Amino acid sequence: MAQETQNPPPPQEVPPVVDPVPLDNAPTTEAQPEPEPEPEPQPETETQEKVQAAVEDKISESVSFKEETNVVGDLPEAQKKALDELKKLVQEALNKRELTAPKPPTPEPEKKKPDTVKEPEVAAGEAEKKEPEGAAEEAEKKEVELTEEKKEIEVKEETKEVEVTEEKKKEVEVTEEKKDVEVKEEKKEIEVTEEKKEVHVTEEKKDVEVTEEKKEVEVTEEKKEVEVTEEKKEEGVTEEKEVVEATEAKEVEEELGPEEVEIWGIPLLADERSDVILLKFLRARDFKVKDAFTMLKNTVRWRKEFGIDALVLEDFGTDWDKVVFTEGHDKQGHPVNYNVFGEFENKELYNKTFSDEEKRNKFIRWRIQVLEKSVRSLDFSPTAISTIVQVNDLKNSPGLGKSNLRQATNQALQLLQDNYPEFVAKQIFINVPWWYLAFSRMISPFFTQRTKSKFVFAGPSKSAETLFKYIAPELVPIQYGGLSREGEQEFTTSDPVTEVTIKPATKHAVEFPVSEKSHLVWEIRVVGWDVSYGAEFVPGAEDGYTVIVQKNRKIAPVDETVISHGFKIGEAGKVVLTIDNQTSKKKKLLYRSKTKPIAE
Repeated sequence: MAQETQNPPPPQEVPPVVDPVPLDNAPTTEAQPEPEPEPEPQPETETQEKVQAAVEDKISESVSFKEETNVVGDLPEAQKKALDELKKLVQEALNKRELTAPKPPTPEPEKKKPDTVKEPEVAAGEAEKKEPEGAAEEAEKKEVELTEEKKEIEVKEETKEVEVTEEKKKEVEVTEEKKDVEVKEEKKEIEVTEEKKEVHVTEEKKDVEVTEEKKEVEVTEEKKEVEVTEEKKEEGVTEEKEVVEATEAKEVEEELGPEEVEIWGIPLLADERSDVILLKFLRARDFKVKDAFTMLKNTVRWRKEFGIDALVLEDFGTDWDKVVFTEGHDKQGHPVNYNVFGEFENKELYNKTFSDEEKRNKFIRWRIQVLEKSVRSLDFSPTAISTIVQVNDLKNSPGLGKSNLRQATNQALQLLQDNYPEFVAKQIFINVPWWYLAFSRMISPFFTQRTKSKFVFAGPSKSAETLFKYIAPELVPIQYGGLSREGEQEFTTSDPVTEVTIKPATKHAVEFPVSEKSHLVWEIRVVGWDVSYGAEFVPGAEDGYTVIVQKNRKIAPVDETVISHGFKIGEAGKVVLTIDNQTSKKKKLLYRSKTKPIAE
């Protein structure tokens, strides 16, 4: 069910696809579990009956929606101005040949390169490989043995030294002192030499580092100069490309002229019919020009990408012919489109339609094809009918547990809402369960007054009566209480029907006067029946005899159908039909008749 909210931009009133209950906006693409069997419907309690009766009584209080004029001269000044502004935007887009251009790809944010992580330097000790434990033990043993040998040698040397004379000791000590002094002097000279070398090496290193730094600075400056030069070159090339592209685009525009775009078979900006289309987009966006232009542009692009022109010619078979069909028109001339949700109670049809994504997509394409054909059959002249009426039958409608159905309807509903603005004049819901009537009243505050004025709800007992308010009975399908049915019949939809309300506990007589010899045929139906019906011929002459045409009999609700009779009349008189309503409820009687000449 199409919905409008009070937040801008308002969604469009579009025909519901297969589920009138408000659904989640974001359809899921995950695999759906097998649908669980719906619970058996429970008989209505007395409370439910009272609630339904109370809610149904509110139907007559609905505010009737009045369509706005499409004649530009009759529009308010603000709307005329908005239409002119939208036409200018459309003309500019056509001149630049950008209306059907694909949407530019959304630039992805540049991904930052991860910083290079320098590996930490490995300590010298850690870099070395550890020796095996066995080798370490052997080394320790060798060190112990060497230490013991050194001790023995030291002991021997001490013994010899004891034996040495004091003189020798003195000489040795003097000699050693001299040697120590010489060694110390040599060490000092070596240390001084090493310090000089270190200082020299350090100075050389500093010179090398300074030289390298200078080189790096020079290289960096050269790179920067190269980068700046390249950037300037790129900017220059880009500017040149832009200039060339702009020049080429202008040349193409001058050679080809403005772009030609059609939508629903009507060229944009061609004539007054184009104004009718643009007004639909403006009304769908509350006359906000930029929003309306964006919607129009998106619709034109979607139609091209979706391949609408080819879609109209596709053959989808006849599986869904009873799910959605168009039959007749309402009392104002709007084509009437019927959505029969109970058809999906057929498990075979349900699985054939929703069991996998490919089948769901096929159904969506078929649903769009049906609406597209309905729209293309409309007359877009300013004073003509350019909207349709939707009748939504909720009898035996699949419940909310049908996840696959809900997913498909969400997708189709979004497409219809975005691309078919302001094509519904009235949304009539019939055979509505009591809980849905109550639910609709609960969510009513979330709809705009414009949307609410298009909605009509009727429970099972008042569905036919509600339809007859908007659609003539001869044009209402027989399954919804009317007299329109398939096949060759005595009467057609061009034969008008008379409606009569029979009060409770009363009889009603219908007379068909006949003035000459003829064959009289008639058709009668009481919605819900549960009445007695009979027919007789009463001659005009006082001495004539009444002839029983149809003996009075009780017709039960299960026999609800259309009764057709005929009687050949050889003299003036009248045929009288009698309907006896002994119930406590009023009944809706429908009938029509005509005479045919009798061949001599």
